[in-house]
Amino acid sequence: MDIISHGLYGWVVFGNKNKKQFRLSAAFGVLPDFLAFGFPFAVGIIAMLSWDGNMFSGWYHTQPNYIHYIYNVTHSLITWAVVFGALRLIYKKPVKASFAWLLHILIDIPTHSLAFFATPFLRPISNYRFNGIAWSNRVIFIPNLIVLAILYSIYFYKKYRKNYIHN
Repeated sequence: MDIISHGLYGWVVFGNKNKKQFRLSAAFGVLPDFLAFGFPFAVGIIAMLSWDGNMFSGWYHTQPNYIHYIYNVTHSLITWAVVFGALRLIYKKPVKASFAWLLHILIDIPTHSLAFFATPFLRPISNYRFNGIAWSNRVIFIPNLIVLAILYSIYFYKKYRKNYIHN
C-alpha cells in the first residue's frame, strides 16, 4: 500500500482517542516505509533540484542495498513484536498506536507483488513472501480509496454526533 494510505489507516483505526494518539498512530502507520524510503526520497528531491529534473529516473531498479535491508527489517512481524514488547515493558501497558505498524505490515502482505518489494513478514525466521496484487493496480487502489472514505466518513459522523447532537 502507499505510505499516505498507511498513515490514514493508522490515524483513523488506532488514533481516535485524542490528537496526540491521532498523530502517534499516523506516525506508526508510516514508520516502516519512512525508515526504508525517507532518506532516498529526500536525496531524490535534492537531485531533482540540482540537475535536469528527472528525479526518479531508474530509481525503482537502482535502490541501494540498505533500502532493501531496512525494508526487510521494518516489514517483519518479528520486528514489530520485539518493538511492541519493548514498548509494553517501558510504558507498563500496550502502546495502542503501535498497532498501526502491525496493520501496515498486514495490509502490505496482499498488496505487494514479488516484482516490487514483496513483504518479508516472517523475517528473520523465513524469507517467504506472498505474491500479492500491487497496490497501484486499480483492483486494489480504487477499493482502498473507497474504504478510506467510508472509515473517515464514519469517524467524522461519530465525532459530529458526539459534539453537536448530544450536547
